[in-house]
Amino acid sequence: MSQEVRQIVRIGDTDLDGFKPVAYALTRIRGIGIPTAYAICRYLGINPSIRLGQLDDETIRKLDWAVRNLHQFAPGWFVNRPKDPETGGRNIHLLGADLVLAAKRDIDLMKKLRSWKGIRHNLGLKVRGGQRTRTTGRLGLTVGVAKGKTAAGGGGGGGGSK
Repeated sequence: MSQEVRQIVRIGDTDLDGFKPVAYALTRIRGIGIPTAYAICRYLGINPSIRLGQLDDETIRKLDWAVRNLHQFAPGWFVNRPKDPETGGRNIHLLGADLVLAAKRDIDLMKKLRSWKGIRHNLGLKVRGGQRTRTTGRLGLTVGVAKGKTAAGGGGGGGGSK
């Protein structure tokens, strides 16, 4: 059974490594993590541990369809854009550049509305509540006491006489 393994497989507008297992090869697509890849394999009945390059054309076509249409068979809580306001409240799952652009649009909308998160984004500060800013997230040079030679005779512990 000398089946040839494809080196590169194109799924979801992304070139994937054909030598990796199916589940881990799918994670190279932006917007698909390991749980999502395993869910897609389980839905299609594909063994997630076989190499992606060993799959036949029909299975790869089904895999491409499932990646692009994850919102059709996955529950609403599983997709990355549940109740998307731009599409009228539909559950959609974005991939690749669409995901990056949607996140940027969301941040721009927060800035435009001058919400708390938008103001924090504008100022370049921590956005999520409860994050400490006193010691972490500093930019620029390090702040602290400059180390130098200690003065002679200064400090204790020298063991002098009485």
